[in-house]
Amino acid sequence: MTATAQKNHLTSGLLLAAVGSIAFSGKAIIVKLAYRHGVDAVTLLMLRMLFAFPLFLIMAWWAGRGKASMTRQDWFGIVGLGFTGYYLSSYLDFLGLEYISASFERLILYLNPTLVLVLGWWVYQRQISPRQVVAMGVSYSGVLLVFAHELSWTGTNVWLGSGLVFCSAVTYAGYLTYSGQLVQRLGSLRLAGWASSAACVFCLMQFALFRPLSLEGVATQVLGLSLLNAIACTVLPVLLVMMAIERIGPGLTAQIGMIGPMSTVSMGVLLLDEPFNGWIIAGTILVVSGVFWVTRAARV
Repeated sequence: MTATAQKNHLTSGLLLAAVGSIAFSGKAIIVKLAYRHGVDAVTLLMLRMLFAFPLFLIMAWWAGRGKASMTRQDWFGIVGLGFTGYYLSSYLDFLGLEYISASFERLILYLNPTLVLVLGWWVYQRQISPRQVVAMGVSYSGVLLVFAHELSWTGTNVWLGSGLVFCSAVTYAGYLTYSGQLVQRLGSLRLAGWASSAACVFCLMQFALFRPLSLEGVATQVLGLSLLNAIACTVLPVLLVMMAIERIGPGLTAQIGMIGPMSTVSMGVLLLDEPFNGWIIAGTILVVSGVFWVTRAARV
């Protein structure tokens, strides 16, 4: 590969990682906008997954072309990971967004690498270095700083909202921790496609059970926002990030992904009239810095 081709390869990878991170961060903004039309979390999550379902099936089929058939054990693993890592995590996240700002939600979810680190220590006895412990402390101090601001801005419901979103981060960290063997056997894109498809089925079942025939009162704006959420903030980021990893590797892709919280804060201010002050800035810097050092220490 020539120097020019390598430069273009790097540039395209960086751009894909940046756009994917920003697109994924827009999910919380769209959810908050949809809540203004009186929709609940069960209905909103179902609409998102309903629109994304066929795209996830196509993704899974495309990634599995020419590869070995999946075993019964693979299917059980996919269903289990789809339930915890995509369905339950998404549902808890949507519920939490009813009570806290999109900016705070993104900061909590961005703690995911620290939770994976703790789960790896607990499940597989992987060592955590003193440097990583300090970095985790920096990240969580940033979350506590923004939490204190949220408490004065949104009221006591911030306890419930932040707890739900944190549980969402924990369940997704569990997905990342336990999916290692399946990723190696099936590939990340194939696993993501099938696990997400399984999550779509769970979301549709939940809606059928708890909200039968309740789509009549859903505003047209909610349908449009859900379609946008499914395509631009759910399926598209998965593809963009995978393409970025192929070009620049997972480490650099993860570092570029650090613009996610900042993009959410910016969109929250511009589209949702969320506050922007020293508390938010300081908390975001602490969280991003701490996660950066956690992931950097893990690669050293």
